[in-house]
Amino acid sequence: MNKDIMKKAAPFLVLAAGILWGTMGLYVRRLNNLGFTTIEIVAVRSVVTAVLLLAVLFFYNRELLKIRIKDIWCFVGTGIFSIVFFNYCYFKAITMTSLSVAAVLLYTAPAIVMVLSTFLFHEKITLVKVLSLLATFAGCVFVTGLVGDAGSLSVNGVLVGLGAGFGYALYSIFSRYALERGYHSLTISFYTFLFAAVAVLPLADVSIIYKTCEEDFRMLGFYLIFGLVSTVIPYITYTLGLTAMENSKASIIASVEPVAATVLGILVFHEKMTISNLIGIVLVIGASVVCNVEGSRIGKVQ
Repeated sequence: MNKDIMKKAAPFLVLAAGILWGTMGLYVRRLNNLGFTTIEIVAVRSVVTAVLLLAVLFFYNRELLKIRIKDIWCFVGTGIFSIVFFNYCYFKAITMTSLSVAAVLLYTAPAIVMVLSTFLFHEKITLVKVLSLLATFAGCVFVTGLVGDAGSLSVNGVLVGLGAGFGYALYSIFSRYALERGYHSLTISFYTFLFAAVAVLPLADVSIIYKTCEEDFRMLGFYLIFGLVSTVIPYITYTLGLTAMENSKASIIASVEPVAATVLGILVFHEKMTISNLIGIVLVIGASVVCNVEGSRIGKVQ
C-alpha cells in the first residue's frame, strides 16, 4: 500500500481495532454465564485466533508463516508477556478491586507506551501528546463511572491493575520490534496467539470448552465469531496501523475501547447513560481527534 495512503489510513485502522476490542464484553458475559473461568476464556480466544490466522496465512501466503529463530523473543513478548500476562492481571484486578478501578488502571497503558517508546524508539514527547494522554485517562475515569465511586482500593489490587496496564502496553513495544524486523502484521498476530495458546492451554479446563460444543453445536460458530471480531481483525488492523504511526499515538487512539464498550452496553444491555459516561466519551474521542491531527512527524519503521 502507498505510504501516504497508509499514513492517512493508520488512525482509522487503530480506531477500528479499539472499537472491536470494545465488543469483548458481549462474548465474555456469555462465556461467564456458561461457567468459563478467565483462563478458559483466554484459552478459547487464543486457540481460535491462532487457528483462524493459520488458515488465512496458509491460503493467502504461506511465506508469511516463516520466522527466524533469533526473532522468536518478539512473539514470546507479544504472546506471553503481553496477551497472557495482561489478561491474567486484568481479571485478577477485577476480583481485588472493582471493574471500574481495574479498567482505569488498565488504561495507564498509553502512558507506559509513551514513556517506553521515548527511550526505545526515540519518539518525541510533545505537549499535544501529553494533553491527549491526560484527557484520555480522565475520559476513561469518567466513562467507567469511577468518579464518585472509587470502589474498594487496595495496594495489591492497584499493583496488579498496573501490571495489566504494563502487559497491555508491551504489545505495542514488542510488535514494533517485530515490524522493524520486516514481519507482516498477519505473521505477528498469528505467532502472538500461537504462543499465548501454548502458554495458557495447560492451565485451562479444556473439557468445558468441548462440552459446550457437544451440547450445542452452534457454540462452535460463537467461538469463531468471538475470535474473528474481537481478536483477529482488531489485532491485524492495530498492528498494521503501527507501521505508519507512532506507538504512543496508536495507544491513545485505541483507548476508544472503553467508550465502545459503554455504548454497546447501552444499546445491547440497555444500561443507563450517565453524565459521567457522556463526559468520558467526549474526552476520549476528543483526545483521539486532537492526537491524530497533531502536526508533528508520524513515526515510521526504520
